[in-house]
Amino acid sequence: MLETLKNLPESPGVYQYFDAHGRLLYVGKAKNLKHRVKSYWRFTPSLHPNPNLSARILKMLHETASLEYLVVDSEEDALILENSLIKQLKPRYNILLRDDKTYPYIYIDRSEPFPRFEITRKVIKGKHIDYYGPFPGGARVLLDALYESFPLVQSKSCLRGKKACLFHQIGKCLAPCEGKITPEAYAKIVDAATEALLKRDILLEKLEARMLHFAEQERFEEAARMRDAIQTIQKLTLHSTLDTASQINADIFAVVCGQTRGVVVRMFMRDGKVVSSGHHFFRDTQNFDIDEAYTQALLSFYAADTPFVPRTVIVADAFEGIDALEATLRKRLGKSIEIVYPKRGTKRRLAELARKNAEELLRREPPREEIEPRVAELLGLSRTPWRVEAFDNSHMAGAATVGAMVVYDDGTWDKKSYRRYELQGRDEVSQMRELLSRRIARFDEMPPPDLWVIDGGKVNLDIAVELLAEAGVTLDVVAIAKEKLDAKAHRAKGAARDILHTIDATLELKPTDARLQWIQRLRDEAHRFAVAYHRNLKRKHDMRIELLEKKGIGKATLQKLLLHFGAFEAVYAASKEELEEIVPKHIANLILTHK
Repeated sequence: MLETLKNLPESPGVYQYFDAHGRLLYVGKAKNLKHRVKSYWRFTPSLHPNPNLSARILKMLHETASLEYLVVDSEEDALILENSLIKQLKPRYNILLRDDKTYPYIYIDRSEPFPRFEITRKVIKGKHIDYYGPFPGGARVLLDALYESFPLVQSKSCLRGKKACLFHQIGKCLAPCEGKITPEAYAKIVDAATEALLKRDILLEKLEARMLHFAEQERFEEAARMRDAIQTIQKLTLHSTLDTASQINADIFAVVCGQTRGVVVRMFMRDGKVVSSGHHFFRDTQNFDIDEAYTQALLSFYAADTPFVPRTVIVADAFEGIDALEATLRKRLGKSIEIVYPKRGTKRRLAELARKNAEELLRREPPREEIEPRVAELLGLSRTPWRVEAFDNSHMAGAATVGAMVVYDDGTWDKKSYRRYELQGRDEVSQMRELLSRRIARFDEMPPPDLWVIDGGKVNLDIAVELLAEAGVTLDVVAIAKEKLDAKAHRAKGAARDILHTIDATLELKPTDARLQWIQRLRDEAHRFAVAYHRNLKRKHDMRIELLEKKGIGKATLQKLLLHFGAFEAVYAASKEELEEIVPKHIANLILTHK
């Protein structure tokens, strides 16, 4: 490594530290690789870490055995590459903020004669598009409340018709399709709805009136729906008594790290009012670095197709690399962006408001008994498994073969991140390989977790380890399987115990062990999700078989086709020539006729 350090170029780039086993420890960026990387070390009397560095970095350097680097054209390119590598490769000593969600906006195209409010997460083409938001939560509720409270065009299909529909009869639409309202009169309703969208008190007052009306008529389900909508809209914005006389448009970010968890708070101010706010917690506190945290938070939030970004982004802390990050966002978004760390005035008060809300969120987060550190100790994991992905396959005699992935995140099931897959593999080993390969292929979009739990034995564990090594990702894996009884390991063998397999050991715990039960819950949830998908797919396959049999195609022919093509979709997508290689011409014609 000494030779590498001596020959570093004076160029911008990304550097990577590895341990003696070739595992990635840390990824960093540099405007000047030579100056930056050498600052970690002292060269006399022999090579050793710089004692002035943080305890975290010193620990990392003591584990370092080798160094690699990549040269890029600019500091901005280094910043983007560093962020991408951290997300995909998950280095042990980098912090990883996983909130990559794009927040929805409500928009309206005012160039249309009878425009409608819609939800979007991307830029909509048009010269007269107005955006409102973003809304980290409750955008759909807010939109429904607008249509509940104002006689807007309720559906896109309404304008395609020429006759007033049920919405007009119940007083929710003024029937522009029949010309019963002019574009000018409709524009006034849109203006009133827009004001209610910006001044939520107006909207809440209307919803409360509707709730009381439904309650008086004993329409209690509708009244409860109004009540829930009111509560959701009230929660859209963090409480603030701050009054700004200026018409500030800004996004405000604060990152605060507590002892066991941290939080990122975002506030969105439009025309001097906080219109919405959002937050998410993170657990990587042992690797917390303020520079990395703000860089990741901003790069993740501002995608190239973000609908509306104000020119000012306020941050609650100064951090290294603000200028490079600012230049990167300008290039990505195609507009002038200023990242401001204010020291006084209104903007400073906004930054402090965001920080206080972050501190309050950390303070009121209820403590829970944490089993994850105990699991990490048992399995010898490189990090605590706060976020876990569990995998399982399901099929019946090779038919309707599916795979499933479920996601556990800090004590809850992250069902929005669940994924299911149709698999083409003929045996369970190839199916697991396909399932895991497809998940790895999406690490750039959905970063790897802290731990994989694989249903199966040592064979499936080895597949996972092999695939991760090929991808260059350091990720802990544990496989869980029933012990063999009478050469069988299926779940029906009630006396069979679950065995845990890691790279270094095979563990058999007592059934009452809470750590084993935690892993079993992950495995069982993956199994439940896989079986549910398998049953639905099998039902569809059976219906297709029944339809084809009615057309004169027998079960043996169908089995022959499925064995060759792998799935019904592939059979239907095949050309006449491909079909005729497997079945007679008249059967190929039947399939092509009844797709």
